[in-house]
Amino acid sequence: MSARPVRLLAVALAAAVLAVLPGALLAVLPGTAHPAAAAGAAARTVQGGRLDWGVKSSFQAYVTGPVAQGRFRLTAGAATAAGSLFRFHSATGSYDPRSGAFEAAFSGGVQFLGHRKDDGTHALDLTVSRPRIVIGGGKGTLYADLTSRAKDTGTVTRAARVPLAALALGGVDMRGGTSPVALTGVPATLTAEGARAFAGYYPAGTPLDPVALSVDVTDGPTASPRPPAPTATPPAARPGVFTDAAVDWGVRRTFREYVTGAIEQGRWELTGGAEDGGAVFRFPRGTGTYDPAAGRLEAAFAGRIRFTGRHLGLAFDRVGVSVTGGKGVLRADVTTASGTRRAVPLVEFDAGALAVRDGLATLTEAPATLTAGGSQAFRSLYRPGTAMDPVSLAVAVTPGAALPA
Repeated sequence: MSARPVRLLAVALAAAVLAVLPGALLAVLPGTAHPAAAAGAAARTVQGGRLDWGVKSSFQAYVTGPVAQGRFRLTAGAATAAGSLFRFHSATGSYDPRSGAFEAAFSGGVQFLGHRKDDGTHALDLTVSRPRIVIGGGKGTLYADLTSRAKDTGTVTRAARVPLAALALGGVDMRGGTSPVALTGVPATLTAEGARAFAGYYPAGTPLDPVALSVDVTDGPTASPRPPAPTATPPAARPGVFTDAAVDWGVRRTFREYVTGAIEQGRWELTGGAEDGGAVFRFPRGTGTYDPAAGRLEAAFAGRIRFTGRHLGLAFDRVGVSVTGGKGVLRADVTTASGTRRAVPLVEFDAGALAVRDGLATLTEAPATLTAGGSQAFRSLYRPGTAMDPVSLAVAVTPGAALPA
């Protein structure tokens, strides 16, 4: 886990401005108003953040143990975090500091597979994806999309937004928080609907793993869906300068786990505007030039990320992206104990799908591989050509185009 939640927790305890119940804590940053002072605060948008939840650690152990002899598979950018946690990313939603009403939806999923049969299918096949936390009126619920296979008949059932777990929030006052809003150690129990969707492996009321989340909130209400495009043909993107762009890259999931694991016992720190989306890091405020006709792009972004550990010191700064002929390169200034190297090409990625729509040039989760320079940056921990986390890119090529969360 990154240093950020730990830092929030320490600040929150020192400030003594939180309402606490055993095992659960609402953490807010300095400058947070007392709940009574939040009466005039406007509703805010949840934009970015993560949810850490292990579903049920004993279930994980059963799936991967000698009886089920199975495994779990991460989907849609989900990652593992410290211990037996799964990390769901890219939070979107809303938060009202006046009432404490809160809703945040996260991306990613995890599929549990066990008891493999002769035909290659699994008697145990359960997918939990797109979790959503809804809090209001002193009650909290974790919803998720579930796909499960019945133990007796093998029938596959798919259900969206199932109220999977009830969250115990007694004593936690959600009012008056500022960004980021964080909850940690929130007790969760399986609901009746969750028990049915869980293929009957556990009865309703079974304790599940506690829930932790940290989300960024911005001023203003949640953005409404974009209206339908007008019938008139929108202005075509022209070659020229842009002043708003972002690139999302998680570096590599196993590297993040290595940093925070038993060997390095380390952390990462984001500065200069870089943002932690859970399973990805965002480098914002991109500027540069884009020629859609020629398929050429040059962009420089703000933000810095620094990884530290017992034997590790590595920072990426001044991140940039170049695209030519459908091929992309992500570069950065790399700082290690031996000094700083400028504009090192870290990964190459397939940019053939970069396209303009609704004023945005976007590329989503393009597969990326490590370069020779990137391998040196990681002290040859990974060889050139190693698959790294995918790259996502968004460039506002027309005025007023809003970047995705």
